[in-house]
This record gives sequence, structure tokens and C-alpha cells, in this order.
Amino acid sequence: MLKIRDLNVHYGGIHALKGISIDVPENKIVTLIGANGAGKSTTLRSIIGLVKSSSGSIEYNGKEIANKRTKNIVSNGIVLVPEGRRVFPNLTVEENLTLGAYIRKDKKAIKEDMEWVYELFPRLKERLWQKAGTMSGGEQQMLAVARALMTKPKLLMMDEPSLGLAPLIVKDIFDIIKEIHRQGVTILLIEQNAKAALEVADYGYVLETGSIVLQGEGMELLSNDEVQKAYLGE
Repeated sequence: MLKIRDLNVHYGGIHALKGISIDVPENKIVTLIGANGAGKSTTLRSIIGLVKSSSGSIEYNGKEIANKRTKNIVSNGIVLVPEGRRVFPNLTVEENLTLGAYIRKDKKAIKEDMEWVYELFPRLKERLWQKAGTMSGGEQQMLAVARALMTKPKLLMMDEPSLGLAPLIVKDIFDIIKEIHRQGVTILLIEQNAKAALEVADYGYVLETGSIVLQGEGMELLSNDEVQKAYLGE
């Protein structure tokens, strides 16, 4: 589905991504783990067109999308849930979800997807008319994911979905990630909670200062001594 080959990104004089290559097969969960500043968010921002790559290739379903317009990339089925949630605080839950479907014209299907989202997130249905800015961090994260789903993504990219959330809420978020995947959405996940990410991932990549230093199946990386020492505190 998504193939990244030899991708390089520079910020001014900083070489943020150093020739990384990543595969995200259809119907899989792939995770990128690594410390702050490793290049994880830059990778997602490059895929969605928010950061220009210096060289390399990003192919989605056989078509080159590197440095294309973000709107066109989203229209093709790739959506990013950004770090820090970024909900519209002065709009209600329903208004945030409606904005998620802004590129769609199929009103009947939008209504059906709204009901699907409320089944996934019953808490949001209870808060239809609540302004997003008055919700808890966990509820805002659920809203950010639900809003992205309203775009009808084929590939859902998530940047630190558990950041700053209580452990119980983190469990809820990962349960929802597994359910979204079960319903046919491919997921590319960035997480500092390496244990939680690798437990749900089919495949994982470890990024360090812009380079991939390890890769393998999720459970394989979870039991890797280097990964345990560096990211799991063991």
C-alpha cells in the first residue's frame, strides 16, 4: 500500500531523515518507535505533504505522492491524526466530526459513518453539543481519531495518540486502534509508549536520529534486548 524508499528530509542545515525505507502493507498495523527528535513525526508529515522531502520516493498504491498537495493526498485516502489532538476547541463534537467529512459529497454515507463513529465512541454521542475545548484530554483524543475516520481513510496515521493520557484511557485508545484495524483500516502508528505500540503492531521500525536502526515483527522487537533497554526501561 505505502512504500517509502531512501527518503531524505532537511530542515535548514539539519538532516532530519537520512535515507529511510519503510513498507506499510494493506490491512496491517505498522509502528515507528524512537526517542524525541528521532524523525518519527517528520516521517508522517512528509507522507501527508506537510514537509517537503529533499530526495527519495513515497509511493501510495503504486503512485508517487512525495511533495504532492496535502489536500490531494487526503482525497486519496491517507489521513493524519496529529500529535496534541488539534481539535477545534470552539466547535461542538458534531461540528468537529462534520468538518472531518469536508472533502466528501456522499451525504447518505456520511450519515452512516457518523453513526459508525458513535458506535466506536459512545462517549462522543453523549456529548454531541459539547464544545471540544471543554472536554478531557482522553475525550479530545477520541474526537481527533473520530474526526479523521469521517474522512473515510484507507490509511490512518496516528502521531502519539496516548501522549499525556492516564493509563486507563491509554488502554481505551489502543482498544479502539485494534477495532478500527479489524474493520479494514490500515494504520501507521507513532508512539513513545513502545510496549503498547509493539503489542498491537504487525511490524515495527526503530528510528534513531533520522535513521532506521532496527526493524521486525512487533512481538519480535518487543523481546529484543536493545529495544527493551532503550525504550522499555528493562
